[in-house]
Amino acid sequence: MGLGTRLRRENARMVGKLAVVAAGMFAFGYALVPLYRAICEVTGINILSLSELQVPGGAKGGADVRVPANTQVDTSRTITVEFDANARGLWEFHPAQRSMEVHPGELHTVMYEFQNTQNRRMAAQAIPSYAPQQAAPYFNKLECFCFNQYTLDAGEKKEWPVAFVIDPKISKDVKTITLSYTFFEVGGRTPPAPTAAASTATEPRS
Repeated sequence: MGLGTRLRRENARMVGKLAVVAAGMFAFGYALVPLYRAICEVTGINILSLSELQVPGGAKGGADVRVPANTQVDTSRTITVEFDANARGLWEFHPAQRSMEVHPGELHTVMYEFQNTQNRRMAAQAIPSYAPQQAAPYFNKLECFCFNQYTLDAGEKKEWPVAFVIDPKISKDVKTITLSYTFFEVGGRTPPAPTAAASTATEPRS
């Protein structure tokens, strides 16, 4: 058997092996989707299901487009979230809106606006508090300016978000939650957390 013939046969065998590997990888990738769904169903990890929404000018022919919807949202309940701001120092600090109506389990975002009204650069941070206090463990912030310290130049303005979800496990007695922040200069005396009024935060269960 000549050297050329032997090389051709070895190359053919190598190509065959590579083809088998490629086919196996394709089959594995194809099987991942049902495998993922099965694991999610067993473990309960998958909290997203599909609901139909009509998207104007979206799908061809005006067909319904399926979009993800969080199945953990408790649409049977509505909680009023009030936003409060306190500045310790020469700051302009306030929420873009004073309140919103939310369903437990629903993701919402509120913006807070800041301005350093002094003629010098300052580093500052915010401290949050909640009323009623029993709501604190159920008020989950995914993004918040209170996680970090910030430096603002003289006269500089900033706008930062607070993205939050209220845990559906919160007591049904809670009808209103007040989220309050105190914004203070870093390096000075740290102020106590603000005390939000709680007189309207809960209502007795009927």
